[in-house]
Amino acid sequence: MGLRKSISKFLYEDKRPRSRVSEPDDLVEFIKMLRPKPTSHELVRIGEEGDGGYLVPDDFRGIGFCFSPGVSVKASFEEELASRYSIKSFLADASVENPPVLNEFFSFEKKFLGSRDEGDFIRLESWLNSKEEQISGQDLLLQMDIEGFEYDVLIDTSIETLKRFRIMVIEFHTLQMLFESYTLRLMKALMEKITREFVVVHIHPNNCKGLVERNGIHVPKVFEVTFLRKDRVDASSPTRELVFPHPLDEKNIPENPDVVLPDIWWKED
Repeated sequence: MGLRKSISKFLYEDKRPRSRVSEPDDLVEFIKMLRPKPTSHELVRIGEEGDGGYLVPDDFRGIGFCFSPGVSVKASFEEELASRYSIKSFLADASVENPPVLNEFFSFEKKFLGSRDEGDFIRLESWLNSKEEQISGQDLLLQMDIEGFEYDVLIDTSIETLKRFRIMVIEFHTLQMLFESYTLRLMKALMEKITREFVVVHIHPNNCKGLVERNGIHVPKVFEVTFLRKDRVDASSPTRELVFPHPLDEKNIPENPDVVLPDIWWKED
């Protein structure tokens, strides 16, 4: 079993020693930060039905490249970006030898994304810098599913680097850790950093894992969040009505029960 899978298994099995339990009011305030906001951009589904497809704002004009760390057995998201919008994708994953499909719009690095440039790991900023000649002056898209290492990367990466991405689609793992006060403080600081420059436009609980409940608050263990950079939100344009779950949402794993988020995650008070 690889390093990432071992760590992920340890976290998901929930066997770590516990810190002080989060105060319910503090957790509710954090959840409010993740409530999606309607914008003038319609949401479209990119990628196949089920796992590998994501809802993103229809704001692709001017995006030249997608950075996609974490290579799965499929690449339907990146393939559709290429076929529909001529967006090229940089993929990275040290656990595989090649991307799952050959495509002239794909460029592959046998590296893990992390918080240091060492061995099999590369920092997000370093990865972008290595492609600067190609990507200079263009908006970017980030699609990141790296089994819990998203926290290392997002903490390490400056907001100025993150702002190079117009759209970010990030899968967050082991969110049951929010019930621990120490983790909640770290996650709150991280989300404050991101939401200073980005708006949450869509959330989706991955049904590979269910919900965890404490003190009447339900938290999904795995959670997809789509962010849109604030300069792409036109306050003068009429916003689209927020519908949740969105009609284009699909279960990640068809045979598993669906996970429905309580109103607290998306409905304004």
